Amino acid sequence: MVQNDAGQTKYAKLKEYLKEEIIMGRIKPGEQIPSENTLSEKLSLSRHTVRKAISMLVNEGYLYTEHGRGTFCKDRSISRANSKNIGVMTTYISEYIFPRVIQGIDSVLAEKGYSIMLKNTDNDVEKEALYLQEILDKDLEGLIIEPTKSSVFSNNVKYYQALDAHNIPYIFIHGVYQQLENKPQIVLNDSNGMYLAVKYLIDMGHKNIVGIFKADDIQGIERHKGYAKALAENLLQYNPDNVIWFHTEDRKIKPYSSVETMLNNGKKIDAIACYNDQVAFGIYEKLVEMGLSVPEDISITGFDDSYYSTSCPVKLTSVSHPKELLGEMAAQTLMEMIEKPEYAKSLIKKVIEPELVIRDSVLDRVKLNK
Repeated sequence: MVQNDAGQTKYAKLKEYLKEEIIMGRIKPGEQIPSENTLSEKLSLSRHTVRKAISMLVNEGYLYTEHGRGTFCKDRSISRANSKNIGVMTTYISEYIFPRVIQGIDSVLAEKGYSIMLKNTDNDVEKEALYLQEILDKDLEGLIIEPTKSSVFSNNVKYYQALDAHNIPYIFIHGVYQQLENKPQIVLNDSNGMYLAVKYLIDMGHKNIVGIFKADDIQGIERHKGYAKALAENLLQYNPDNVIWFHTEDRKIKPYSSVETMLNNGKKIDAIACYNDQVAFGIYEKLVEMGLSVPEDISITGFDDSYYSTSCPVKLTSVSHPKELLGEMAAQTLMEMIEKPEYAKSLIKKVIEPELVIRDSVLDRVKLNK
């Protein structure tokens, strides 16, 4: 039912209602909308109000009229196909690894004459919904998406279904929602990456290894699996009290306050395997603040091989993340999906294998104890 909200005219409200039905794919290209009389009676609006709303949607390119036949939903795929625009939606953009991922994406798209429309969700589900609505309203040929809180059940799946309804190809990077796990994706083998880091710590004589992981993205879940696997294969007991979980909202506090509490309570810690380099850098600062030395007292590993790993006063052992390569692969795959629509409907999952990058933040306890 279209109601007259304060500050919004009836025809504007009807226009937005019909526009949303079109954008979300509930009114499909070529489909005839109900007649002015039907809409007028169903929604208790005057024919003048209905006619004005329809006229505005015709002028904006959402509908078209055929004399004597009625009003129909316009197929906007033609304008999309010629737009040379690609959407890129990220969780964070101003820091860490994403600028180099964008460089990889742009290097491929620019060569083919495409431009990027960039959106940053700040890992906020409501922002993701808002941007997906905006993207559906734009003339974009495709979309590259880093999912927001990817380990959490997504309430925004309806927007991805709308992309499908409009035949707009999209590909996920760094993870994918459980409800969309069969959609195209380019991911890092996060589980194996953390396995390599923890296995190295064990090989270097560490036994009391704390793990820090992000709970609301799939990367954190997978990295935790690698941590647990390395312990199990080396006959070390998995202790949930040695695992620190944090979320987007407490990421700037919980990892560091939790380690401080553990140490103040007398917990024996040989090493800390961190979710990423940014967390590892912060852990380094917290340990120094507490009068401890890295790696002499406690070893640290990071993940992503970012600038944090080399700018830390003690260079961090980390796990490689081929940032530009991942961006290039995502863009190249999306181009194939645009050029070959049948390919876009196939099961596409490309996995990049990481490598361990050894630096100075891990003490060789085996050699020390000889």
